[in-house]
Amino acid sequence: MIALACDHTGIALKQEIMSLLDELGLEWEDFGTNEPVSCDYAVYGYRAAKAVADGRCDRGILICGTGVGIGIAASKVPGTRVCTCSDVYTAELSKRHNNSNILTMGARVVGVDLAKMIARHWLTAPFEGGRHQRRIDQIAAIERGEAL
Repeated sequence: MIALACDHTGIALKQEIMSLLDELGLEWEDFGTNEPVSCDYAVYGYRAAKAVADGRCDRGILICGTGVGIGIAASKVPGTRVCTCSDVYTAELSKRHNNSNILTMGARVVGVDLAKMIARHWLTAPFEGGRHQRRIDQIAAIERGEAL
C-alpha cells in the first residue's frame, strides 16, 4: 500500500501518480488534500508519514510545490527515510542504498512525465542491503538518540 499526500499545489500531480500506481497494479491510500485552496503541507505529510511509520502503508509519495517542505515534515516522523527527488538517478539510489520509504517531489519543479519516471524507478528499485543495511541501522540509532 502506497500512502499519497499533497498540499494544494500537488493535487494534479498526485492524480497522475494515482494513475501510475493503478497502471502498476499497486494499491494506494490518499491522505489528502483534495481541495485546491491554500493549506498546510505539514498536516498531510505527517498523516501519510505516520501511516508508513506505523506499517499501515509500505511506502509513501508526497507532493508539494518543491517537495522540500512536505519532505521535512514527513522526516520528523520516526521510522521514515525521506528522499526529495527531481531526478531518476537520485530516486533509484535512494531506494537501492538508503531503502527510502517516502519519496517527495515538487509539482512546481518536475513535470508530469519526469515525475512518473522518478516514481516508477523508485517504486521498482530493490534495496541492495549489505553494507547499506549497516548505515540504515546507524540512522535508526541516531533516531533513537544513541551516539555513534
